[in-house]
Amino acid sequence: MILSVMQPTYLPWLGYFSLIDSADKFIFLDNVKLEKSDWHIRNRIKTKNQALMLSCHVTMPDGRMGATIENTPYINAGSWKKKHLKSIYENYNKTAYFADLFSRLSEVFEKDNLNTVAKFNIALIKMLMKYMDITTPTCSSSQLPTVSGIKDERLVSLCEVMHCDTYLSPLGAKDYIEANTPGGELVSNGIDVFYQNFEHPNYIQQKGEFISHLSALDSLFNIGPDNTLVLVRESTKAPINYMDL
Repeated sequence: MILSVMQPTYLPWLGYFSLIDSADKFIFLDNVKLEKSDWHIRNRIKTKNQALMLSCHVTMPDGRMGATIENTPYINAGSWKKKHLKSIYENYNKTAYFADLFSRLSEVFEKDNLNTVAKFNIALIKMLMKYMDITTPTCSSSQLPTVSGIKDERLVSLCEVMHCDTYLSPLGAKDYIEANTPGGELVSNGIDVFYQNFEHPNYIQQKGEFISHLSALDSLFNIGPDNTLVLVRESTKAPINYMDL
């Protein structure tokens, strides 16, 4: 069984959904430190000629040291959520798949109980998964009280709790997994390690020159959920084993 783990980011890019779709089980790593400059609280959409950054506003509880994705609340959520929806509307309302997706998106944005970074991001990701018909089972790391350790030690614990013998990692985690020994603590504990191999595709965008690595919303509005899922799977190449790095 293949496990993948990622922090829940805001309206993530296509590669995030490739990682989920490639796994047998997926964990949202939400009980880790929040970085205000990271993709937990921001992402990009496309205007006519450039990328536009959408940033969420948060307040750090108990000082920065106590701020996790799980426990960090939003500040002035009504204000920035309206601005984000307005920006999305203004830049995508003439796309072929606008009406259905914007309705689904607005429904999540309007829920008052999604008042932390983790709750809101996970709700958005699950909505987009359902829209694309990605059916990988998911859970949050904060729901797994027996998990312990940091970095790759925590990944070992997550694999053991989820009864998975293979870990599919985003390529960005390679530096800390491979820091001491090939495959790190995962391989030392009998868990095989592979790294995601995703080649970002081009697709038809409504306006201007193509801009890569935007929120998956851009592809979904322009070419729809079925075509986006096909594109994600075609762009997902054979994963790289830790021994082949």
